[in-house]
Amino acid sequence: FTPENVIDKQRSIGADIIMAFDECTPAACSHAYAKASMARTHRWLNRCIARFNTTSSRYKHQQYLFPIVQGSTYKDLRIASASTVASTDCFGNAIGGVCHPTGQLYEVTGWVCDVLPCDKPRYLMGVGTPQDIIECVALGVDMFDCVLPSRNARNGALFTSQGIINIKNRSWRDDFTPIDPVLCPTSQYYSKAYLHHLIRCGERLGAQIATLHNLAFYRWLVEQIRLHIAQGDFSIWKKHIIPLLMQKRSRA
Repeated sequence: FTPENVIDKQRSIGADIIMAFDECTPAACSHAYAKASMARTHRWLNRCIARFNTTSSRYKHQQYLFPIVQGSTYKDLRIASASTVASTDCFGNAIGGVCHPTGQLYEVTGWVCDVLPCDKPRYLMGVGTPQDIIECVALGVDMFDCVLPSRNARNGALFTSQGIINIKNRSWRDDFTPIDPVLCPTSQYYSKAYLHHLIRCGERLGAQIATLHNLAFYRWLVEQIRLHIAQGDFSIWKKHIIPLLMQKRSRA
């Protein structure tokens, strides 16, 4: 890979959002390594911008370049990287390298969001759980991506409006209530008992239904976030909803 051919490849597949070429540092690395890596990412960013500005979409829609903030878990590096990224004046900005298990997700995200312009989309890469999404929206993040909804679904872990269900557990075997009565038609139509049966038997339909359900949950979640921001009661709602959504449910 090079900064130039990464831009070209994303142009060619018709990506709406094109990510700059960066190095995501390991979860545990020294300040010196993180600083050198950040400088390399910034040099690559300059080449990405040059390539992006001298090429155009092959398709009939606009494409946008997002730089990526790096700097590991070091505050001075994160602030420096965010300042460099902000100065490029791209359409939106991404925050990378914070999904590893360092326990500093909110802290690092807060540092970066304090620097990145609030009138441009802030995209937090590789995050996350319902709690992480809600908390990071509160810090100023607008966009997320994560494999968690579909990966967890294939393993029988369901997010619902009333908490987390492990549909493999025997306690759901005779529960013929809907997976979730407030989400999509799929979640309302199929029962927990039926999905339990499919997942336990290894039927592919089970993974499909569970995936559709979890994706519907995440869509419902961000709709609720938008609603409560518009209503002006997001902070109050956040305190109530996070414990509810993250509790592990079991049928009596």
